[in-house]
Amino acid sequence: MRVLFLALAATASLTCFGQEIIRKEVDLEKLVDELLAGQDEDFNYEELYENLALLLAQPADLNQVTAEQLRALYILSETQIQAILDYREKTGPFISLYELQSIPQLDRQVFEQLTQFVTIIDPHSMVNRSLLKRILSEKNNYLLLRLDRTLEEKVGYSKTSSDASRYQGSPERLYTRFRTSRPGDFSLGFTAEKDAGEKMEWAPQRKQYGPDFLSFHAQVLNKKKLRNLIIGDYQAQFGQGLVLGSAFGIGKNAEAVSTTRRATLGFMPYTSAYEAGYLRGAATSYAISKSVTIHGFYSLRWRDGNLQADSSDAWRVSSLSTTGLHRTQNERSNQNTIQEMNTGAVISFKHQRLDAGLTLHHTQFSVPLQRSATLYNQFYFQGDVNTNSSLYINYAYRNVSVFSEAAYTFNHGAAAIAGSAVSLTSALDVAVLYRNYSRNYITFYSNAISENSTPQNERALYWGWKYAFSKKYWASGYFDWFRFNWLRYRSYSPSEGTEWLLRFNYKPTRHVSFFAQLREETKIRNQANETNLYLTAPGTKRNYWLNADYQATSSLSLRTRAQFSTFQFSGRSTRGLALIQDITFQHKRLTINGRYALFDTDDYDNRLYVFEKDAWLAFAFPAYYGVGVRSYVLVQYQVSPSLMLWLRWARTYSNTETLGSGSEMIDGNTKNDLKFQARFRL
Repeated sequence: MRVLFLALAATASLTCFGQEIIRKEVDLEKLVDELLAGQDEDFNYEELYENLALLLAQPADLNQVTAEQLRALYILSETQIQAILDYREKTGPFISLYELQSIPQLDRQVFEQLTQFVTIIDPHSMVNRSLLKRILSEKNNYLLLRLDRTLEEKVGYSKTSSDASRYQGSPERLYTRFRTSRPGDFSLGFTAEKDAGEKMEWAPQRKQYGPDFLSFHAQVLNKKKLRNLIIGDYQAQFGQGLVLGSAFGIGKNAEAVSTTRRATLGFMPYTSAYEAGYLRGAATSYAISKSVTIHGFYSLRWRDGNLQADSSDAWRVSSLSTTGLHRTQNERSNQNTIQEMNTGAVISFKHQRLDAGLTLHHTQFSVPLQRSATLYNQFYFQGDVNTNSSLYINYAYRNVSVFSEAAYTFNHGAAAIAGSAVSLTSALDVAVLYRNYSRNYITFYSNAISENSTPQNERALYWGWKYAFSKKYWASGYFDWFRFNWLRYRSYSPSEGTEWLLRFNYKPTRHVSFFAQLREETKIRNQANETNLYLTAPGTKRNYWLNADYQATSSLSLRTRAQFSTFQFSGRSTRGLALIQDITFQHKRLTINGRYALFDTDDYDNRLYVFEKDAWLAFAFPAYYGVGVRSYVLVQYQVSPSLMLWLRWARTYSNTETLGSGSEMIDGNTKNDLKFQARFRL
């Protein structure tokens, strides 16, 4: 009977969709639009985007995927997640991805999205084959080679620059990555990068061995009671990310319900070129029973910091650097100056719908961190030791998901977060979230939802919703109220603020879609003054988006967008505008993407972040600022099944005499960037 259904489903799919399920390049621009609605913050979009792209590059095995892994995709409601797991439990392992169509809770749009993130692994391919043989024969692998540079000369490369500020290396950025993996079995890979301006050298005394950044990982999974073992670079995600959180946490966005809960993914390989926020050493997960698993990790790595001697000639670090840039003498003098050790353990308990855990995380620096005192950083971390503990409890039942975590920094402060996501009807999903972070709660590896850059000095209440009027119309939004009981950067008084978003989507046909979005945020900020008395006033930022996607022919698709912004502060109102036209042309093995954008912003407060298509696993999220034109062309060509090539040219024109600032400044009003990438399947 099941075989008959699969045959009928495949036939129906060929009729409805016109083709078999073919794993194709997902439109990450659409995905980013939904998951990163507030693209006007100084946020680490690069690492987050790369993790999203890697989810697509490394699809999960549908017959082993957990509820937490499905939540991490941010495209499914709690009802849909439970429906998939219930179907698998009742009918047994999935034979084909087409079986997903028989689950009533999954409509065509969700089905098409989900099939890009999951696959089905033949279990017989692992029988009587050693791990080494499986690694050597695995077809899911790639080698990336990338080179990019700015064609114009920047001030940092000029011979007229001072020795301390002159870039030591060439203007090319070189990047290499290799990875081979099988979902639920193993992963092996490395990443090497030299940033523009950095020097390629073999200098063991500076802990540099060729490229400025080298990363490696080896992972095995599900070997009897050994659930996970990683050696090398890795990241950790447990609970709601108050103590241990990776870059899979997204925060407030247009997908206002599913992204409020963090997924407990455990330890994952770190493959990004972002040179901060990862752990280096070993991590393991061992199941002592069906319900209880013990997770442990050890990390020892060097960090960049401004090393100084105090009045007693004792060494200290005044600040830690997270840019990963080592181009000038000053930047190179801060490279690998402080050693950071992290140890920790998590005891997790999982029984049916209940997921809970106890976390302990200890961090120790080889040199104390002593910041220069300011009005707002009185409760920032000082010293060389920090220890956190937490308890997280998550529960899911049918259409209801409840999640929470409470954490404590030894001898300092506490933090707590609790929320619930509920599918009230088949059309309406809602989420509520409460968070309370004391001003002296300290954590280094958190990704909990927060209005601040870290979960500290904040109390807030969030409400999000999503409603589908029909298959063609749906809307979503959120409202967030937050309060800061202590001073903040550029806000020297306790304050409170609000943020809300409303988004309306319309998809009349499969080839045409529209959305309109409005977002407003109000926060307190310092006013300019000429006295020692700091005065504050509310600043209100509004963003407006209008977007239309339409596929003109089978080969030609277009996207038109308008982004507006206003900022009102201290009786003054400024504005920003960007008009964007994208075009995509596909013919057989050739794909061409292009953009032409006009932008006009009054000041930096109205800068407009706009996602740009780039080579696979590359990142382009520039801020349009000032008055000018931004354009790019991306050419992608499939030379053979094992070789893909990308060539990208991007150009920025401004009505100013210079572009950029400091050592990155270009003497002229035009900037041209060129990028080449090759991907080999071995």
